[in-house]
Amino acid sequence: MKQAFFLLLFVSLSLFAQNQDVNTSLTIEEAQEKLEEEQKKHRITDYLSDLEKIEEKIAKEKVWMKSYASYMTSLDIRSKLDNIKNRIKFLKKNGSTISELDELNALISKEKILASQIEKLKEKGTAPFSKLLTPPEIEETSEITNPLDIFTGISLIKTQNAYLSDYISRKEELASLVILLRKEKSIYEDIKKIDKEKKYLDSLENKEKQLKRFETALDTMSVTAEVYQKRLEIIEVNINKDIEKQAMRLVNIGIIILVLFIFFFLLKLIVKKYITDNERFYMANKIITFANVTLVILIIFFNYIENVSYLVTILGFASAGIAIAMKDWFMSILGWLVLVFGGSIHVGDRIRVIMDGTEYVGDVMDISLLRMTVFEDITLTSVSVNRRAGRIVFVPNNYVFTRMIANYAHHSLKTVWDGVHITVTFDSNHKKAMHIAKEVCKKYSKGYTDITRKQLNKLRSHYSLKNTNVEPRIFSFIEPNGVMIDAWYLTNAYATLTLRSVISVDIVEAYNKEDDITIAYPTQRLHLQQEAPRTPPFDTNSETL
Repeated sequence: MKQAFFLLLFVSLSLFAQNQDVNTSLTIEEAQEKLEEEQKKHRITDYLSDLEKIEEKIAKEKVWMKSYASYMTSLDIRSKLDNIKNRIKFLKKNGSTISELDELNALISKEKILASQIEKLKEKGTAPFSKLLTPPEIEETSEITNPLDIFTGISLIKTQNAYLSDYISRKEELASLVILLRKEKSIYEDIKKIDKEKKYLDSLENKEKQLKRFETALDTMSVTAEVYQKRLEIIEVNINKDIEKQAMRLVNIGIIILVLFIFFFLLKLIVKKYITDNERFYMANKIITFANVTLVILIIFFNYIENVSYLVTILGFASAGIAIAMKDWFMSILGWLVLVFGGSIHVGDRIRVIMDGTEYVGDVMDISLLRMTVFEDITLTSVSVNRRAGRIVFVPNNYVFTRMIANYAHHSLKTVWDGVHITVTFDSNHKKAMHIAKEVCKKYSKGYTDITRKQLNKLRSHYSLKNTNVEPRIFSFIEPNGVMIDAWYLTNAYATLTLRSVISVDIVEAYNKEDDITIAYPTQRLHLQQEAPRTPPFDTNSETL
């Protein structure tokens, strides 16, 4: 009995101990489960915190994210629009109640609104990032044919490089964004291993789709950037070749022009050394300068005009209108050619020209392409007509065709005939007066007479000269108040007034010394006579029968 009791007690104690062990093991498992649950929540919280930080960085890429958001919006609108269209078709076929008709009208209105939104987002609906992935258009590059195009080519290279830099910068931004999206996807995958809740699974699926689109865009952009860069490199190489070609041409032209300038400079020195006459040197200098400038223009013209015949054709059609519009200019240029190569007027010549009814006598200071510059000196015209001198007169070159221009110093002939006239009374010894006048003229004009004789002999080889008498000439004419003695003599073309003044005074003094010569001038004689007293022949007191 005792043995049975102890055996029962032992079994009871054993069962109780086993019970206690089971309860203890259950409590530990629950604690472990709770601990693991808390750890899982803590890890998910950390992952979500990391996701928030990544989302903040992704949000900074506004350009790409806005483009993607617009693309997703367009897809959503298209999906809704398709559903609405299907519903409209159904209601048009099967709708019969008032509520269904109202729904149909509402859907039609909504379809129009969504269609307008789709039109605005048309570019976004075709492909994501279509504008961002498309590089800027490469401008058409024309061949560089002149130095001015060099600046255009350099500017084009800078512009295209700026476009390329901007495109590569966008690609780098996209690459950074793809790295962030990959991290985000990795975090969602880690969350999926811990918690398979639907929202996390949906987020992972959306993130995988998003990442796939961005990775596709990055691959496209990388290939496009490489091709775009190669095309720009080819364009830059071609532009640099053209620039180098134009630079070499410019250097060659510069060398040729420099050689021309040196040649004509040396030619001017030679002309200056061997031509002592200032007037001839001036004209030779002008011709050399004109030839130099003309050659330079022709060199530049034929180097930079590709189709000369085409240009000549255009100028041929335009020349008629230009000739009419610029008639005076062309006539002046033609007149300049006549003056320079014809030799009728040179710089330094004294000329007389009538312009707008006014007579000008002066010395030619310059003959330019369009006009002659004349300095008006004190001459007989200034004294007797204008009463003014010292003006600078600009005479258009075309006046050689339309006006009478007299040259007082043509072809080295620096003397002109000038004369004085004086009237003596009818009872004077006019032959003696003529002799005195001739002797005075010979005295003062002898030097000019000899010079003129030599100059006229030189002119015989160029002109037909019949009368070459250079001695002073005396003429007499009957005038109302006496006999006019007209004395002509040769004098310097640039100092006629001086010699005329000297000869006039000397003749007057010579005449005054002679008793049988009286200078006549307009006079009036008054005869005053008193009436004589009259003696009557008859007695005043007698009556007349």
